[in-house]
Amino acid sequence: MKFGPVPIHAALGAILAHSVALPEGRLRKGLVLEKDDLSALEAADIPEVTVATLEKGDIDENAAADSLADALMVNGMGLHRSAAFTGRVNLIADTAGVVVLDIDALHAINSVDPMITVATVPPHHQVRTGDMVATIKIISYAVPEEALARALAAAQDAITVAAPKLTAATLIITEIAGGAGEKGRNAIEERLTALGVTLADVHTVPHERVALSGAISATTTPLVLILTGSATSDIHDVAPSALVQIGGRITRFGMPVDPGNLLFLGTLGKQCVIGLPGCARSPALNGADWVLARMVCGVDVSAADIAAMGVGGLLKEIPTRPQPRRPKTEAKPA
Repeated sequence: MKFGPVPIHAALGAILAHSVALPEGRLRKGLVLEKDDLSALEAADIPEVTVATLEKGDIDENAAADSLADALMVNGMGLHRSAAFTGRVNLIADTAGVVVLDIDALHAINSVDPMITVATVPPHHQVRTGDMVATIKIISYAVPEEALARALAAAQDAITVAAPKLTAATLIITEIAGGAGEKGRNAIEERLTALGVTLADVHTVPHERVALSGAISATTTPLVLILTGSATSDIHDVAPSALVQIGGRITRFGMPVDPGNLLFLGTLGKQCVIGLPGCARSPALNGADWVLARMVCGVDVSAADIAAMGVGGLLKEIPTRPQPRRPKTEAKPA
């Protein structure tokens, strides 16, 4: 592609790179200049304009963006796309769920040519129906066919949305004297509703191993959430022990995400069990949200996956924390 100023008589069919104000209106950037446009420029005594001129082997920005968008969503899993405009196509979620990205493929695309770009939400980001998942932007007015071909080869099926697979959950709340009681039930139910999951049952039991074991055993939903009246501070504490006592397995205790450290993850047969941290009583984002969304959408969450959440896991401070990470009395730097 050639780019730069040219005399008016040489601009026919070129793409106007900068808007031009005329007495009868404005010629907008991106316009493919026709004879009438050139006549208007000459009448306004404008001798030259800055244009982009496609050469052999160049692919127009919209055609390039169209092709790349189609390649990124080959199977169309949970996505639809906008029409290309000024070299941009947006990918939109068809369903609530979790965004699954082939990160290596996306890095490869963005390394082919600086004019070919794909920007996405973070990996495993939870989305609602209609949320934007990615935007493809061809920065220049055209890109070489060879560069686009390399981007397309890397792009195959690199972006999908995993839709919810679990449809029902049980919440078990343990009580202690003077504890929070059912505070947080609404926040947890709203999280589930956003993922299309029905909160089928809520049970409140004493904060005791035997009582909690019995409540877990009685559940039939594929997802079981446990919110304890007293923080679960060790893998041998009441909630994890109650699960193990009835034949369950703890796959991870604790996570490097704050707020959210005191989460545990386990299984009981085919049921998924999440021990929620106390911060789940607040609607504010916390580590449990990341785990819950993946579990509901059938995206594997291993102990290694949780360990990797520490990078980017320092989340926004919430005012309800009893021991803020940065006390109000902390001296500010001069």
